[in-house]
Amino acid sequence: MTNETTNETTNEATNEAANGPETANSEKMTEENWNELIRAVHHNGMVALKMKFENVESQILNLAAYGPIFVYHVHNEANEVYSCGFFLRELIARFQSGNDPSLWMSSFFYELMKTEGGKPLPDLPANEEGAKKVVDTVLVPQLLEAIREEFAPQELHAGLAFNEEHGPVFEAGFREITDGPNVCAVPLHMLLTHLQLNRDPSELIIQGLYNIRKQHGLE
Repeated sequence: MTNETTNETTNEATNEAANGPETANSEKMTEENWNELIRAVHHNGMVALKMKFENVESQILNLAAYGPIFVYHVHNEANEVYSCGFFLRELIARFQSGNDPSLWMSSFFYELMKTEGGKPLPDLPANEEGAKKVVDTVLVPQLLEAIREEFAPQELHAGLAFNEEHGPVFEAGFREITDGPNVCAVPLHMLLTHLQLNRDPSELIIQGLYNIRKQHGLE
């Protein structure tokens, strides 16, 4: 692994989810415009989900590292609750894409509803030791299983590492690729955030690995 490769992949993933008054527009927004944008995105998310589900609730969280997070709670017919969070930038991109955002947003809830009894957001780790336990017993096993299933029978190397710029990361790469960009690395804090929003963190790694294969003409 080279620092150049790791920095490239971690920056790409980090920038994709990072949000702030300056990420939605190249020029800094006024506070009034920023608040108006948040209200509009929140409203559009509600409208999109209510096209598919009758009972939808929502809340807006503010995470220091990522800015506004839009959490929607969908109740099924048994009044069981399924919750999922979305980043500001991805919602803006989806609403401006011209495609039906309700199909994309509802797909997360249809997947969550495969779990009987509801699936609210998981409790946050109480301390650093709790976070480490989640990483070791939940996050890393889930990532390893997902990427190995996705790319079988390709041989991969994967696990935790430390990046000078981003700190602890999960990295993965293909053993057959030894030259050039050959490692996808995503900061642990981002993967944990996806997990805590009931999003599949392995999607970040899997997309990065597909990009690597594409760069090497393997797809």
